[in-house]
Amino acid sequence: MGRRSTKEPKVELVLGTLDMLILRTLALGPVHGHGIARAIEQGSEEVLGVDHGSLYPALQRLLQEGWISAEWGVSDNNRKAKFYSLTRTGRAQLRKETSRWEKLTRAIGLIMNPARQE
Repeated sequence: MGRRSTKEPKVELVLGTLDMLILRTLALGPVHGHGIARAIEQGSEEVLGVDHGSLYPALQRLLQEGWISAEWGVSDNNRKAKFYSLTRTGRAQLRKETSRWEKLTRAIGLIMNPARQE
């Protein structure tokens, strides 16, 4: 009989949050795609998983919006990699997204925990 894994599956990201998390990750400095995925996973204590099939289309979308830029460089393991950076308009978008996220999570919290209302 096979052994069941006690590790919980990763939580899927809510539509639109991946872009915000990428922007937040890049606010710390330039990072390549795999590094962005790892930063989100590690920063969420391995709760959030970033599928490369979602990550790279999101990066392309953010490039098209002008919120990030990309430049080829060499990764820590000495491989050629595309490094992404946050642009000025990307920083402004991150502020908007953060404000929107805070309003949304507060509103959901009020519904989920009505006893905690202020």
